[in-house]
Amino acid sequence: MNIETPVLIVGGGPVGLALALELGWRGAACLLVEALDRDGYKTHPRANLVNSRTMEFCRRWGIAGRVKEAGTPPGYPHTAMYVTSLRGHLIARIDRPQHGGGRQIAFTPEPPQRCNQIWFDPVLRERAEGFSNVRLRYRWRFDSFVQDAESVTSSVTDTTTGESHTIRSAYLAACCGGRSPIRRILGVDKNEGEVLGAPLSIYFRAENLWDYHDKGKGVLHFIVGPAGVWATLNSLNGGDLWRVTLHGGAKEHAPAKAVDHKSILTRIVGVDFPYELIAISPWVRRKLVTAAYRHGRVFLAGDCAHQNTPTGGYGMNTGMGDAVDLGWKLAAALAGWAGPGFLDSYDAERRPVALRNVEEATRNFHMRSFAPIPELVEAAPAGEAARKRLGDEIVKRTGRELLSDGIALGYRYDGSPIVCPDGSEPPPVSVTEYVQTSFPGARAPHVRLADGRSTLDLFGKAYVMLRLSRDTPEAASFEEAARRRGAPFEVATIDEPAVVSAYEKKLVLVRPDGHVAWRGDSLPADADAVVARATGALPN
Repeated sequence: MNIETPVLIVGGGPVGLALALELGWRGAACLLVEALDRDGYKTHPRANLVNSRTMEFCRRWGIAGRVKEAGTPPGYPHTAMYVTSLRGHLIARIDRPQHGGGRQIAFTPEPPQRCNQIWFDPVLRERAEGFSNVRLRYRWRFDSFVQDAESVTSSVTDTTTGESHTIRSAYLAACCGGRSPIRRILGVDKNEGEVLGAPLSIYFRAENLWDYHDKGKGVLHFIVGPAGVWATLNSLNGGDLWRVTLHGGAKEHAPAKAVDHKSILTRIVGVDFPYELIAISPWVRRKLVTAAYRHGRVFLAGDCAHQNTPTGGYGMNTGMGDAVDLGWKLAAALAGWAGPGFLDSYDAERRPVALRNVEEATRNFHMRSFAPIPELVEAAPAGEAARKRLGDEIVKRTGRELLSDGIALGYRYDGSPIVCPDGSEPPPVSVTEYVQTSFPGARAPHVRLADGRSTLDLFGKAYVMLRLSRDTPEAASFEEAARRRGAPFEVATIDEPAVVSAYEKKLVLVRPDGHVAWRGDSLPADADAVVARATGALPN
């Protein structure tokens, strides 16, 4: 069978589904192929954290409520603990009261949630399937591709029937993970990145596990021995599903069937307890950012473009940012208004974000090791003093892993070829703190409007010129420039003091992805030049 589609997406994990959803939401057609069936992660749960920026994307797509319903119950605490065992000594406790449910946060309408891929992926899939221009094909294995100046021709196999298909697309998006066949064909990243470790996950079911210890409910439990953190216990649903990660070293663990899971789980909890083993899965921690996100008409996203240890929860969320950035740009190219340099901005914007996040995740991982403390598990005063010193150090050193609003929301596209600098001093960048700004390239600030909406709800389908107060100059020159180029454009006049203060300037042009493209207190001498740059029509 010969198939044609504007965009072929390879990979049906959260990044591939998000790209399909973003394209469908923007009216662009696509076909997604995935080698596994629809329940590919049932026995190997992966990402847990859906950070605020990803939740803002879900809000735009109309599924934020569904994610909250599918994830950890709103009243369940997102507390992290460092313990010698659950019935042993508490070393440090980090509460995160702004995480989960409908918590109120000043700088975002969507607090972070915990919704494992077991439930998050189906929510994305259901929404994507609701668009008539999106087709999802499971058990379709991607085999190969060739590209020329006009298109990409790919070969896939329906593994259920054995039938082969040829798919011709304008663009190919590789969202198929770290061992992508597309990367192999392109000849990039042959060593698959730096190996940081070879952990093992134990996935099990246990009712009311918190009844077997005195530490209370939490979502992250770091199990600490005299030489450092040796295991992590994750609550997957705020109920009966749990996952233990044995950190391990550079060498792989014993085969799954040889793992004494009972003794491991008993050691972690501190007492024997009833549980049902679901699966044991080995995996590899890697550190990688590929050298280029674009290869002609082929684009890399998610784990196919970058890989990091999950310490901090940056992996999937960084990939979701890739999907949104790539999605609105591919939709623009298909609609015909993207300039010749527009698609190149995907690499320029997203690769620096990955470099920062991968380095930060690696730092977090290394922070879990420390010089041996033999007396750490002792009940004597020496052990108590050692735990106090270590607990203070853990809060100081690792708090940024668990409270990382600057990573989630503070990334900027300062150096992008489709962002117009204004000559002002860039605001400082922080991992933990996020301060809203309208600096060009930054995420546009969230402010609650008088009608109850967020300013973020104004953005999505078009470039939006915010006129902040009614005496601000009209934006007719921008509107005319956008019309000539065929770019979608809207004007929003807002005269609310909180919005005027947060946005800093009288005129702010916000891109369809919610990032600031340009700002000023007066109209520029050449509005067409601003629009030309924002749409990729100017040479880099």
